[in-house]
Amino acid sequence: MPVPEDVDRLVELCDAQRVVARGSGSVDVDAITAESVGAGSWTRRQLVAIDPAGTIQAWATVHDRAAGRTGVQLVVDPKAPDANELAAGLIAWQEQVAIEIGSERPVEETQLDALIDVGDEPQRGWLAEAGYRKTRTYLNMKRPVDPGEQMPQPRAGVTVRRVGVHELDDGTTMPVAADLQAVHRMLEESFEDHFNSYRESFPEFAQRLREDPGHRWDHWWLALIEDDGEMVPGGALVSSLLTADDTGAEGSYIDYIGVHRRARGKGVAKALLRTVIADAAERGRNRVALEVDADSPTGADGLYKSMGWKTAYVTESWHKDVAVPARD
Repeated sequence: MPVPEDVDRLVELCDAQRVVARGSGSVDVDAITAESVGAGSWTRRQLVAIDPAGTIQAWATVHDRAAGRTGVQLVVDPKAPDANELAAGLIAWQEQVAIEIGSERPVEETQLDALIDVGDEPQRGWLAEAGYRKTRTYLNMKRPVDPGEQMPQPRAGVTVRRVGVHELDDGTTMPVAADLQAVHRMLEESFEDHFNSYRESFPEFAQRLREDPGHRWDHWWLALIEDDGEMVPGGALVSSLLTADDTGAEGSYIDYIGVHRRARGKGVAKALLRTVIADAAERGRNRVALEVDADSPTGADGLYKSMGWKTAYVTESWHKDVAVPARD
């Protein structure tokens, strides 16, 4: 398992792997720190492979993401002489750990999900050899934000607001639980008819997002629509802070956006997106990034392109379903 002194080496490994896939490397150091030894590490089981000289050659993680869903990540030094053997052994370890986690939940099966860069041929080969299948392609898109950029107002009957907060006696604030639950409900119900949809409990959802070092409660948004004279939830968006890029400017990242079936066709998605763009401009940020399913029949990527987003890089999701034996 990694220790704080390993973080620099893990960043180096992730950077080298990205160079293999994209031709250049630039990784989020804060995210790697959080996942390996920080707030995100407690929901992950990890293993590092160390050579006789004491240098980490590979890093494998198993993320207990939700009941029946297990994220796996593998990073292997491209220069490691035994990279293929290392990968095979660590992928087998990941599967066994995922089964153990599934038995503790307990569930009858769990889905292993590996997200890799297009162009990372070694990863593709290792996953295929282990029985994974490519299931989806994702466009990772970015839109520049101009200082002071103004956005059109939502259509009549549509309102977007941040989740509410409670003022505490010590001067700090806490988000209103009912609003957070409304965001979760909107996203869950919006994605019911999407590929690979599954029910994630509210505690799992909230805790997973809070593990992100860029998490901020004031980046959660609710869209309300008029229905029989009453304003009711019709969509939601969760965003987070992106660390500074080469120019020194921070950005915003859209983790989730969902529009409920009852609110479709009312301009809710555009209203939510414009809200985040305007918010980023107000905060002095220079970009808004997101990920979209390139294979989705909704054609969401067309909406993003029409609003100024362009693809920066492409990733693939590889899945493997494994049975979880019943516990004695």
